[in-house]
Amino acid sequence: MKKLEIKSSIGSSEIFVGESLANVSRYLPKGRKIAIITDPAIRSLYGNQFPKVDLILEIPQGEANKNLQSLDAIFEQLINAEFDRSSFILGIGGGIVCDMSGFIATIFMRGIEFGFVSTTLLSQVDASVGGKNGVNFQGYKNMIGTFSLPKFVICELNILKSLPERELLSGMGEVVKHGAIASEWLFSYIENHVADLKKYSMEALETFVYESIVIKSSVVSGDVKESGQRRIFNFGHTFGHAIEKITKMPHGCAVSVGMVMAAKLSVIKGKMKQTECDRLVNLLKKIGLPTSAEINPDELLDVMKCDKKREGDSVHFVYLTGIGACSVEKITYTELASLIRDLC
Repeated sequence: MKKLEIKSSIGSSEIFVGESLANVSRYLPKGRKIAIITDPAIRSLYGNQFPKVDLILEIPQGEANKNLQSLDAIFEQLINAEFDRSSFILGIGGGIVCDMSGFIATIFMRGIEFGFVSTTLLSQVDASVGGKNGVNFQGYKNMIGTFSLPKFVICELNILKSLPERELLSGMGEVVKHGAIASEWLFSYIENHVADLKKYSMEALETFVYESIVIKSSVVSGDVKESGQRRIFNFGHTFGHAIEKITKMPHGCAVSVGMVMAAKLSVIKGKMKQTECDRLVNLLKKIGLPTSAEINPDELLDVMKCDKKREGDSVHFVYLTGIGACSVEKITYTELASLIRDLC
């Protein structure tokens, strides 16, 4: 087991890579009411390993249910069970569970403590780490949310063996992103261990998770509310979130397409060599992630204009300057509109 820590202006968070769900009781507060929030699939598979708590709540599976309406029943049950500001919420599941349970904890009684047991690769390298909690609104990704760090995150690696390949690959979209923007070493490691990924190698998976969290935690500690350097993690997401809404692709797959588009734009703007763009595209193809999608350019731009990172007629856009390096600059939607047809 490896331990990492995020220390920020809004609090701290401990992350345990390789810890077991069976040991989660060690990290829970004593003498306080605790609720587990999970989904039906995780409860069915691993409910026998859950700690004894006061309340177990289920949220519906699927991105379509990650909305405000799905929270009503949760709040009603918490109130009926007389949960208060001293209570604690433990989210056990993937990205949707982590996003929603963190959001619920942050706004219930104006905020109670919470922690996660992250059960998918995507949530371990992205959703559960960094303090972003939220729900979608009318299909727009995480449009309503908060910044609040979990007290702890347990990244349960053994559960990753049970993931369908499509979910594993979706998580790899975010791992590749971390290498592309901040670590040529990680990017090269992924290139050399794709076969191990397909075999669900624990050594490779631990490296993917740990190195991704090292990158993310080092940045988040200094910019938890995404006012500066943390914007680099949006590489591929300006396009990716819009692609996800339009095509209903899994998040990591949409980000994969978004990264290709962002890399091509980086080449067009003279910030990145074509050979390095090709290297990114080739790795995504080797993993089995999509690198293109049939999308109407006008529809894509319309959805992108509702991006929560928008500032007036501009958006902070992440360009690659090479494998393992990036820059963030504003680009106007007018300029994007003139380029987007070629990118699509």
